[in-house]
Amino acid sequence: MRRRSVLIAVPAGLVTLAGCGDSDSSSSKASASPSPSPSSSASTVPPPKLVDGPLPAITAGTKFDEKPTVAKGTGTPSKDLAVKTVIAGGGKAVAEGDFVKVNYLGQIWSTAKVFDNSYDRKTSLVIQLAQGGIIDGWRYGLAGRKVGSRVEMAIPPTWGYGTAGSPQAGIKGTDTLVFVIDIQDSFNAKSSAKGSTVAQSDADLPKVGTNTDGKAPSVTIPKADPPKKLVSNYVLESDGAVVKEAQSILCQFKGVVWSTGKEFESTYSQGRLSQFAIKDMESVVKGLAQGITGKKVGSRIMIVAPADLAYGDTPPSGGAIKKGDTLVFSVDILAAM
Repeated sequence: MRRRSVLIAVPAGLVTLAGCGDSDSSSSKASASPSPSPSSSASTVPPPKLVDGPLPAITAGTKFDEKPTVAKGTGTPSKDLAVKTVIAGGGKAVAEGDFVKVNYLGQIWSTAKVFDNSYDRKTSLVIQLAQGGIIDGWRYGLAGRKVGSRVEMAIPPTWGYGTAGSPQAGIKGTDTLVFVIDIQDSFNAKSSAKGSTVAQSDADLPKVGTNTDGKAPSVTIPKADPPKKLVSNYVLESDGAVVKEAQSILCQFKGVVWSTGKEFESTYSQGRLSQFAIKDMESVVKGLAQGITGKKVGSRIMIVAPADLAYGDTPPSGGAIKKGDTLVFSVDILAAM
């Protein structure tokens, strides 16, 4: 029997739903995030030819991360993928497979009807540029663009929502879509926390490494009995916003069993980041969810979860975790949404 993963692996399509606002906004009106439609994700289309236009003018909100107003498209849109860097950023280049943190606005070429935007929600979208997890226009159009850039693109149906469109958002299968995207940050399997080192002075608690080179930090277990209550301490403290219980996070993650010092799971060894909702993690490892809540984005934290806040008497079968084990976690909180 395959053991249940502590790292809740959220399918990329579901990640979009988690990142697109609260339940009130999603229920009050139809919208379409950049997640693929069932028909478009099921088929494989050839890579597009990238051209630099035509693209509608941005008539207001022209600064980076400012909500844009975009004119209606004139004439016939390109059958290719039109992409233009409107504002050139100076950050790292985005690669396919990376997670990107963005603000965006999407509208229909022929009508200028805005079908979705993250600016009004005041919540950035964090999504992976991976096949099946995002419409292909984003996947191809954002690759190679730099963090800090504003990118405008016009996406034909072939690399958008396909011939089915997205009826709930008023998108027809013949509609070309116009997006303005502000790339705030990007993350990959080599990303790590960045913050000020915090002293780890309690000899009875584990010590976590402070390296920021994308490699797994060391976790050293003391020769002492584990604490009976939850511990959540900064290792590297950033100045980001605090994580709220209603949010999801993107993180690097390493878990160790206190009694043996054995690693039971790690994003570093798997070569991929983890994204999960705090409320979902409450039903898996409550101590991990509680330990992350209230901590600052961009930080590395050390969490000690007693058995009653971990797996208790029902650990995953066939793994390193046994009944009654206390678990130790190093978590790099890369983003929250």
